[in-house]
Amino acid sequence: MTVIVLTNCPAGLRGFLTRWMLEISAGVFVGNPSARIRDVLWAEIQQYAGQGRALLAHTTNNEQGFTFRTHDHAWHPADHEGITLIRRPDPNAPPTAPSPRNGPPSGWSRAAKRRRFGRG
Repeated sequence: MTVIVLTNCPAGLRGFLTRWMLEISAGVFVGNPSARIRDVLWAEIQQYAGQGRALLAHTTNNEQGFTFRTHDHAWHPADHEGITLIRRPDPNAPPTAPSPRNGPPSGWSRAAKRRRFGRG
């Protein structure tokens, strides 16, 4: 059994997945494709998800009986003594900001750089 959950993904990607799986709710797909097809579907999802997020869970022969993959999620799978757990971001952690001595990340406009780092 394979389950794919899409959030904020293009409608074309959802339509592509309906060729292989059944959409039981908006953005939730279930089916039983082969491992090869599942890997091809996941590669397509990663390529065409855009700004969206994706999660794939499927059955496998391990202690938990399943495994999963994530794409652009804040929660990430982490291996803990052979069992896969979800690592959530720490809500109390200070937000990470670029340090002024390293400069702003590339892609910022000149006005944004001036506002952020106080340079003339």
